[in-house]
Amino acid sequence: MGEASMIGLGAMGSALARALRRDGHRVTVWNRTSAKADPLVRDGAVLAPSVAFAVAASPIVIVCVSDYTVTHSLLETQEVAPALAGRVLVQLSTGTPQEARDCEVWARERGADYLDGAIQATPSQVGRPDTTIFASGADAAFRRSEPLLTSLAGNVTYLGESVGSASALDLATLSYVFGAALGFFHGARICESEGLRVDAFGAMLAAIAPVIGEMIKHQGEVIHAGVYESPQASVSTCAGGLERIVQHAREAQINAEVPTFALGLFRQAMASGHGQEEAAALIKVLVGAPNHPRHLTAAAVRVFGIQRLASRRGRCA
Repeated sequence: MGEASMIGLGAMGSALARALRRDGHRVTVWNRTSAKADPLVRDGAVLAPSVAFAVAASPIVIVCVSDYTVTHSLLETQEVAPALAGRVLVQLSTGTPQEARDCEVWARERGADYLDGAIQATPSQVGRPDTTIFASGADAAFRRSEPLLTSLAGNVTYLGESVGSASALDLATLSYVFGAALGFFHGARICESEGLRVDAFGAMLAAIAPVIGEMIKHQGEVIHAGVYESPQASVSTCAGGLERIVQHAREAQINAEVPTFALGLFRQAMASGHGQEEAAALIKVLVGAPNHPRHLTAAAVRVFGIQRLASRRGRCA
């Protein structure tokens, strides 16, 4: 089996190390607080006394810490940096596309191949067949680390050599998730105000998630094509729905900040003449919208279903 060093043993890092051990990989671990490694050591992992030891111990070095700044503080030392030569550095911390590009340059200058990754899961979901990890960077780096990555997620999606792609899609996904979460939290207040069970509301949303996903997919297709006519749900219709949500908040005396903010954006789109266009026309009034790209990159299109990599079933071209 493969060999990897895991730097960072927070909730996610520990879950990654456990998944690697579960598949029989040899794992060296390091964390500032060494006590966090105790359960992993009992499971057969090797505790590194230093970051330099951890880097030197394995051909694949996986980093999962709070951000890229912490990554550099750990690796950019006289003891550690030289040990990176000939290794693959897999960054699974959260960052921006520019940070990924900077980190790739830094790693290459030290003789390491670099792969940027984004985990689309919580720690409890690591290692499942339906868990996804986005990866981007040098093809050679992906090929070397793929056998280990497939222990962490059943669906490892390689986006190509443009190293910022994984973090870009990660941030885009987080934007969607956080926006949906805010809507859910306000919806929970609506349920509470009317004596409905919030857990039942959550279960209902989970049950209809495929239908909602189909709606989102349609909006993505509209934006990609740049054709907003003949809407399934117009900007004006959506604004009317939001007006009812704000009205209910006033009547029920609950916080109305989330729907009021959303309604303001839809009203701005209507004032700009987009009221009878598809709801996706809202993108036209977002900051920077005049210069937003109409078309996804080929790598990003693959993620949305044209070409999907499920590593255990074969890698896409």
